[in-house]
Formats: sequence, structure tokens, C-alpha cells
Amino acid sequence: MNSLKAVISCITAPSSKQLDRIKSFLAKKYNADEISIEIKEDKSLIGGFIIRVGNDEYDWSMRNRLEQIGKQLSQGASDIQSAGDIISILKTEIDEYEFDITDKEVGTVEWVGDGIINVRGIDHAMYGEIVVLDTGVKGMVQDIKRDSIGCILFGPEKGIRQGTKVMRTEKKAGIPAGEGFIGRVINALGAPIDGKGEIIADDYRPIENAAPGIADRKPVKVPMETGILAIDSMFPIGRGQRELIIGDRQTGKTSIATDTIINQKGKDVICIYVAIGQKSSTVAKVLNMLEKNGAMDYTIIVSATASDTASLQYIAPYSGTALAEYFMYKGRDVLIVYDDLSKHAVAYRALSLLLERSPGREAYPGDVFYLHSRLLERSSRITKELGGGSITALPIVETQSGDVSAYIPTNVISITDGQIFLESGLFFAGQRPAVNVGLSVSRVGGAAQTKAMKKAAGSVRIDLAQFREMEVFTQFSSDLDEATKNQLSYGKSLMELLKQPLGRPFSMPEQVIILVVATNKMMADLPTAQISRFRTELLDYFNISRPDIIRELEEGKVLSDELKESILESAAEFKSTWK
Repeated sequence: MNSLKAVISCITAPSSKQLDRIKSFLAKKYNADEISIEIKEDKSLIGGFIIRVGNDEYDWSMRNRLEQIGKQLSQGASDIQSAGDIISILKTEIDEYEFDITDKEVGTVEWVGDGIINVRGIDHAMYGEIVVLDTGVKGMVQDIKRDSIGCILFGPEKGIRQGTKVMRTEKKAGIPAGEGFIGRVINALGAPIDGKGEIIADDYRPIENAAPGIADRKPVKVPMETGILAIDSMFPIGRGQRELIIGDRQTGKTSIATDTIINQKGKDVICIYVAIGQKSSTVAKVLNMLEKNGAMDYTIIVSATASDTASLQYIAPYSGTALAEYFMYKGRDVLIVYDDLSKHAVAYRALSLLLERSPGREAYPGDVFYLHSRLLERSSRITKELGGGSITALPIVETQSGDVSAYIPTNVISITDGQIFLESGLFFAGQRPAVNVGLSVSRVGGAAQTKAMKKAAGSVRIDLAQFREMEVFTQFSSDLDEATKNQLSYGKSLMELLKQPLGRPFSMPEQVIILVVATNKMMADLPTAQISRFRTELLDYFNISRPDIIRELEEGKVLSDELKESILESAAEFKSTWK
């Protein structure tokens, strides 16, 4: 015999007729032969009753109904013009009301603290599922044990205590998405935090999503120009690539990312900047720089600052990627910056330790590699059948004393398609951007360069590597032959050329002109202090006097021998009159 026990919470005990109907419903629902009912008084229900069977709950109370009507009124607030409209909504809601016969799996809080709750009584929760507490705060399932689940909270702990009810939603965590988000600053849950009003969403996307399969990806061949000469010439980035920016703190990592965003102006690229664990003032500084350069017209900032909870810092990059995927599957090209994944890993470590997971190397949990691999694998260039868009990722990782062999840096290096290593020694010596030519690499390489850039860059990287090596050996020697002196002066001129002011990205034609002039050693005889001024005035000369050369490079993207000769002749003409 299949017996069942149910608990009915109510103000007034149900009549015998109501009890018969309840028993009939439960017998049919649970295939029970014998049903025992316990009645408990609960004056907060206002009217009606709540039936609990194990972890399932059927809320037929007046309190629940009033809450639903309240939500309906708040959602339609913009359409309400008078008291008559409110009465109309109430009448419709009451007339159309039917008892919800779907069960809701409900558990109770066993322990709460540091943005984490342990819940007992929910047996069928999925990893990543959203749960709702009595207080209205939402959480996400992050740990599933034999007899309880661990959830991270997306709101304040106020009012949450042992015994607080937690209800399953059977929905995965997601974020609203749409064109309305462009130019806005939002938090990790997709809510605007810039004071510019609500955002109308066109879609709702899960924050965790499967990465495109190999058959759904296209080769990375279209350049994603950063406007930074040192990168575009030697470590080119393509649309759909994942290029790591790595270095010690205060070496210009964020500056490279913001310059790249600024350089996308007019190129039909949506940019998303995800700030993880940054100071609010740092995010405000980035916002001001982007606004000043007109880059917020195509940029979204997702902010989970250091003052936000670890759970919001943890989901922020996934939320940013969900937004990026919305545009990618609509055929758009997206550039996403994660600033930075070191702080993301620290936030995840804090959550994992609070959830009582076993600590491993440096106290990180065993799945910390999966944390970043499942995030970065979502960046790709997809086929036309899926939409034809792309996501290019620029993850940022901070090192300690230049140690690229540490746990998180090596993890992210192995996931990405190359890295730009910024050296603090170069930075403090005035070489900015402080790109280390030896440790930086792009695994896509020339495939993501225009033919003009590939030809112009030529042997720059080898020349710089030879210069760095020669400089070390000759620093103690005073007696140098002429060839060595020439090689050193040429190397110094190249190093000086690679210095670039903040917020001044170079266009592809400008970079080609600089490289052609430099590799033909037209600047090697200039005093080092004057090279920067010479470069600026040379580019102004080409923009004003030789726009035909700029136009030909922009349209053809090819550096023919005739065009190269024209560039050298014009540069020689400029140099002869330059003072």
C-alpha cells in the first residue's frame, strides 16, 4: 500500500468537502492509496492554504495571490494612467485566476554566511540553476552534495536565517541582451548602474553556454587591428582569436585593451569591457577615457567591482560573454576584454573554500582550469550558417614579479592563442607599451595580417631580438666596429618608434608607412630624442600632402614595389626639409 503524508497550512481548517478534493488531487498526483493530513495554523497566509508533500509545495494562499497581482501591477506600471486601469487589472486577474496545480520543490536554509547558503530539502537541483529565497533574493546552485546543496547569493543576506524557505525555479542563470545595452554600464546581472534608466532587452541568454564545435568554426583570417604598432606588426590578432595580455601590476595592461577598443571606431565592432574586482574609480577612469574618445557609442561595460560580492565577480565574465554571443550569432564582430582573470580566479577560490571544496595548489579548487577554459572557448569565428559573427577575447592576467610560470598564468597561456607579455623593467625604462619581444607570441601570426602589413613588418621582430642580444654584450665595450654601431643605432631607432602615446592608435596605412621608413633605416641616423617628433610630423605630411598613398593602402591592403618606392621618395623629400 502506497501511503502519503501531507501538511496543510491555513488560517481556517478546510471543510470536509475541500479535504476530499485535496485528497483526490494528491492521490491522483502521487498515485497514493492512503493519505494522512496534518493541519497547521498560519495567520500570515491571509486566506486559502499551502499544501506541502515532502519537498513539494502547492501555494494556494491569498498572500501568494496578492504577491502575483502586485508583480503584475509593477510590470504594467508604465501603462497605468488612472485608478480605473488598476481596477481593470485587478478584475482581470481575479476573474482569470485558477489555482496553480504545479508543484514547487522547496527547501530550507541550513546555514548562511559570506554570500553562501546551504540548503536542505531540495533533491533535484541542477548545477547552475537559479533558486529564489523568501526574501526575494536569488541564488545559483554551485555545489550538490548527498543531502544538501550549496548556493551563491546574488543579493544581500539581510533577513536570511536558518529555516528561510528556498524554492527551485528550474531555470539556468541568464542575462538580458539586446542593442539597448550598447553604450551602457551594467552589473553582472544585466541591471544598469549608470543612472540612465532602464534598458529594454531583445533577448535573454544563459550565462553558461556550450562553445561552438570545430565544424561550426571558421579559420581566423580577418585582422582585429589594435592600432598599437608593436602588436600589429609583430603579434597580429585576428577576429575570433584569444590573445592574453599578461604582466605585473601597473605595466599598462588595461591601456592596451582600451587603446584596442578606441581603435575599433568606425569598424562595426561591438566592444565589451568586463571589469572584475577592480576599484570603482578604475572603472570610472576607463569609462571617461572611452567617452572622451567616442568609443562608448559601440561599447558595453560590465562591472563587478572589488566592493561587489565574490559571486557577482565570479559570474561577471560569463555574463559579458553571453552578451557577446547575442551579437555574434546575429553576424556581428565582438571584442571582449576580461580585466582581469587573476581576480576572477581569486573570487572563485573564495566561493569554493566557503562551499567546503577541497583546496589544491595555492588553495585553488581542482576545476580552476575548467573555470577559464569553458569561458575562453566560447570566443571564436563562426560559420555563416550560425550567423557568421565572431568574438575576439583579450583576457588580462596579472603576474607577481614577472613569474609567468605561476598556476593561473600557465593555465590561461595554455588556453589562449598567444600572449602579449609586458615587462616591468621595460615599462620603468620608458618603453611604453612595454612589450617583451622574446616572450610575446601570436599563434595565428601572419594569417591575421593584411598583405601590406606583413610585407612592411618584414624582419622587425628578428632585428629587435638581435638588437636586445647585442646590447647586452656591448654595454661594457667601448671599442665597437662600424657595422655593430650601425646595428645598435638602428635597433635604438626601432625601440623608440615602438613607443606610442596613450589613446593614439595608428591606422593600418600609418603603421605601414612607419615600418617602411624605419626598416629602410631612414631614421637610424636621427637623435633618439627626436624620433617621436619626426614620426608624428611624417604622418601629418602623408595625411596632408600624400592622401593618395593612404587611400591606396586602405583600399588595396597590398604594398606593391611601386607603392613602397613612392613612400620612400615622399619620406626622403620630407626628411630633406625637416628640422
